[in-house]
Amino acid sequence: MPPSADVDFESESVDFLARPKGKKVMSEALKTPLRPNPETAALNELDLMLPDLFHDDYHVKVFERLRAEDPIYRQEVEEIGTVWNVTKYQDIMAVDTDHERFSSEGSIVVTDQEEDFPLPMFIAMDPPKHDRQRREVNGAVAPRNLAVMEGTIRGRVQKILDDLPVGEAFNWVDLVSIELTTQMLATLFDFPFEDRRKLTRWSDVATADETSGIVDSEEQRREELGECLAYFTELWNQRVNQPPAGDLVSMLAHGESTKNMGPMEYLGNLILLIVGGNDTTRNSISGGVRFLNQFPDEYQKRMANPGLVPNMVPEIIRFQTPLAYMRRTTTQDVQLGDKLIPEGDRVLMWYISGNRDSQVIDQADRFWIDRPKARQQLSFGFGIHRCMGNRLAEMQLRVLWEEILNRFERVEVVGEPTYVNSNFVRGYSDLPVIVHRS
Repeated sequence: MPPSADVDFESESVDFLARPKGKKVMSEALKTPLRPNPETAALNELDLMLPDLFHDDYHVKVFERLRAEDPIYRQEVEEIGTVWNVTKYQDIMAVDTDHERFSSEGSIVVTDQEEDFPLPMFIAMDPPKHDRQRREVNGAVAPRNLAVMEGTIRGRVQKILDDLPVGEAFNWVDLVSIELTTQMLATLFDFPFEDRRKLTRWSDVATADETSGIVDSEEQRREELGECLAYFTELWNQRVNQPPAGDLVSMLAHGESTKNMGPMEYLGNLILLIVGGNDTTRNSISGGVRFLNQFPDEYQKRMANPGLVPNMVPEIIRFQTPLAYMRRTTTQDVQLGDKLIPEGDRVLMWYISGNRDSQVIDQADRFWIDRPKARQQLSFGFGIHRCMGNRLAEMQLRVLWEEILNRFERVEVVGEPTYVNSNFVRGYSDLPVIVHRS
């Protein structure tokens, strides 16, 4: 397609409502009975595919046991097959930095892409295509742009915090975590501000299945993602006929490696950028409040020394690990630790486990805001697929906590969180809090 031409992505032969053929949908593969006791169950009973794996921090004991007894844990998953679960820091690093033997091609989650609903995206590509497409949008989060963004972010954070009800309970996830991240996403895409909550919804839908409570069916999920594509197609057609600009849609529309994308590849990359800019930051914002309440000594330490905020931020992200794993597929037989992994098998790098590996991270189960080497963690991945928005995420969290310190004595958690049903996204849908003025 010439760069000056409008695109009708919807006119291409994509049936968003078509039911997957020949295999069950993801939710059916993830449905499991009650969680086994991680300390007493037989090792082969531990199920990492549970949609409530992260509820009540159940996963902590599960991964603690696997790191000790079977750090490269083989699991046979119904309707999926063999899955190799890598749980220790150094083994994860070995996989993540070896893209030749551990391929990202096709899928970054445990399930394969549906043949009739593929969503190609550059994070699920190998070089050289990955490198070319990533390069087209990397400039949006370049250091010079982050410096410009900080003032905008600070102004928005100030308004969000100043509008909070003081002395009464509210959902921190909705009023702060979601609102800040969706405003940032709207800025990155130059997306109509009044419609910004659509971005949040599409992010949730993209990672949902029928166990999540977000969508009722795969048909609904596909329909809503089709709406996302239709909306962004209009934005593409606006931007492609304008001079190149610094927003993500314009970068994709004018980029040499992306301007000729088909509809599903455009949608796939949109979902990647939306989820990457939403789930990680928003759940770390919520997790930080929760952890500081769970570790009150750290809260007092932070109040006494506001200069600890820049170090506290990567510690929050480590302790939260908002995206729990990434998948790779072996391109040949690979010896990893004491296991021989056959060519073509699924390998999951459990970042959320590696971030609790006490053999590498000192006192790994402790939330420690002045931790030495706080950036020695896996939440953003490593190697060629390392999260390109890591510094933007850290900046949003830093600015938020700086501004919280300027106006609130305490953000008090007053009830149990409501967790997202997912073994991929470690997230919250509700965190009841009361803010107290300084």
